[in-house]
Amino acid sequence: MSSATLETPAGATRAAAGKYLTFVLGRESYGVPVLKVREIIRITDITAVPQMPPYIKGVINLRGKIVPVMDLRIKFALAKAETTERTCIIVVQVSLPSGAKPHVGLIVDAVEEVSNIAAGDIEPTPDFGGSLDTDYLLGMAKVSGAVKALLDIDRVVSAEALARIVPRESH
Repeated sequence: MSSATLETPAGATRAAAGKYLTFVLGRESYGVPVLKVREIIRITDITAVPQMPPYIKGVINLRGKIVPVMDLRIKFALAKAETTERTCIIVVQVSLPSGAKPHVGLIVDAVEEVSNIAAGDIEPTPDFGGSLDTDYLLGMAKVSGAVKALLDIDRVVSAEALARIVPRESH
């Protein structure tokens, strides 16, 4: 269980109150727990790695460490967008089932802010029916009149794809 979740008596996982870094993909806003964020960097040259899923754009060299980079637009099946001066890479640390805690870069359209979200402002993820996978959502937050989807970044990042790309020493 992620540090950003808690079990309710009914057994449903819900996002915990706390600080979230919010960012934009298209017209929608998302949030990840600040404790998962390591840094935010400008878009840089990404080295492609053959035979990766389309959402894995490749790797970057971040101060001597090889960091895989994922395009969240592609991962979430959103329309392609032009790279702008606000497009950036959020470097997060994920927890894989193997116990590894690699850093992963997430390409987003723009970073918004760090929001302190109270428990009363977080709703459980709605039930969209059996055909939609919402396991990667911690909940839906109401922030300044807008709704932001809070992501369980450990579930968003595919352990299978990372296993092929993350250097062995980080496992």
